[in-house]
Amino acid sequence: MTTRSAEHTTFVIERHLKAPVARVFRAWSAPEAKRQWFACHGDWVPLEYGLDFRPGGLERNYVADTDGLLHAFDAHYIDIVPDARIIYTYEMKLGEARISVSLATVAFEAEPGGTKMVFTEQAVFLDGYADNGARLQGTEIGLDNLELFLERETSPIH
Repeated sequence: MTTRSAEHTTFVIERHLKAPVARVFRAWSAPEAKRQWFACHGDWVPLEYGLDFRPGGLERNYVADTDGLLHAFDAHYIDIVPDARIIYTYEMKLGEARISVSLATVAFEAEPGGTKMVFTEQAVFLDGYADNGARLQGTEIGLDNLELFLERETSPIH
């Protein structure tokens, strides 16, 4: 018998990026750009990726970890204001088990020298799944990858 539970958490990550708002927003909205940075484990195997970036659009990122276990990210875009805000919901599955459902908001604001980006996630971890801070850590790694992606884009040598 499965124990049913729902444990809520919220976290906020603020980044100051050395790129204009339009470039940072494009890194989130263009499938060919987002696919390059949207990962928190470089040694996992990509299985399927798709991004339909519009209100009502979907995003899917399926990867297999080093043990072959499926990690499935399925998102639904709710609100998009170009160069200002992205709001989406998503679920995560390990294999066939849904482990969480989240609401994420990404806000962009121009500042001297680049962009202030604020990522806020409200997550609910389901049925005894013990996250132990892994979601925050994985999101931090993904946003580190975003920052590196933006730096590579402006580098004269690719």
